[in-house]
Amino acid sequence: MVQGQSRSENTRGMLFLTDEQLRKGIEAMFFAYRGFTADPDRILTEKSYGRAHHRALHFIHRSPGTTVNKLLATLGVTKQSLNRVLRTLIEDGLVLNKIGTRDKRQRHLSLTEAGIDLERALSNAQSDRMRAAYRQAGADAVHGFCTVLEAMMDPELKEHYENLTGGEHI
Repeated sequence: MVQGQSRSENTRGMLFLTDEQLRKGIEAMFFAYRGFTADPDRILTEKSYGRAHHRALHFIHRSPGTTVNKLLATLGVTKQSLNRVLRTLIEDGLVLNKIGTRDKRQRHLSLTEAGIDLERALSNAQSDRMRAAYRQAGADAVHGFCTVLEAMMDPELKEHYENLTGGEHI
């Protein structure tokens, strides 16, 4: 590092990172993910749910009326795995499963009031952590972070993300 330059100023123009720098970035992602999931995990544990339940609630909330097939594609899980999660959420009164009006084979999913409340508690926990981190990092860092996340997405997943966000980026 050049004397008088901060770490971010020193690496800003770098297009190449050493293996050690990449490893540190991977480790940062692991630990950040643990922090990102810690608060929702506590809420989920109280209800005997896991992260798969959280993901289902999140994406049903983001796309009310979504079909089971669309949710399967978004989550990238097996039908058996999703059915187990959905069965629990439906039995516990958090998710509604309605038969399609045009196609009786389709099942449309939406959250009940209780499902909305739980999803809100889970999302608020993560939003609070992200908001604090974004404030601390600053606008340029947030933009860069989001650019990195999007660049790491596989093309079909990036398409799901863009459809979900309406193509808008942070």
